[in-house]
Amino acid sequence: QVQLVESGGGLVQAGGSLRLSCAASGRTFSSCPMGWFRQAPGKEREFVAGISWSGGVTHYRESVKGRFTISRDNAKNTVYLQMNSLKPEDTAVYYCAAPHSSADGILLHRLGYDYWGQGTQVTVSS
Repeated sequence: QVQLVESGGGLVQAGGSLRLSCAASGRTFSSCPMGWFRQAPGKEREFVAGISWSGGVTHYRESVKGRFTISRDNAKNTVYLQMNSLKPEDTAVYYCAAPHSSADGILLHRLGYDYWGQGTQVTVSS
């Protein structure tokens, strides 16, 4: 059974940092792009960051560029999201996602992903 398990969320003051982790089990995703999404109450799930299978290519939504960093450790089957200079508008449930098939590049849309974690809450207070 394939599972993606996020951890590292929590409550932090504006300007603070958090590091999210997503550990995969049940199969390896070392040849697949991975992504982080988020969903705030009453809003649609949105792309936050993506990374290629090798880690050599990354992409971010405009509002988090320069503040968030996505990375991966294929030996550990884990992807990370380092979030710095957090803002109240970053408050959301954060999800990691993976596609079923291997691919080059980055998947920007949630429809490209087949596996999702349960999500971890990130709350940024002002």
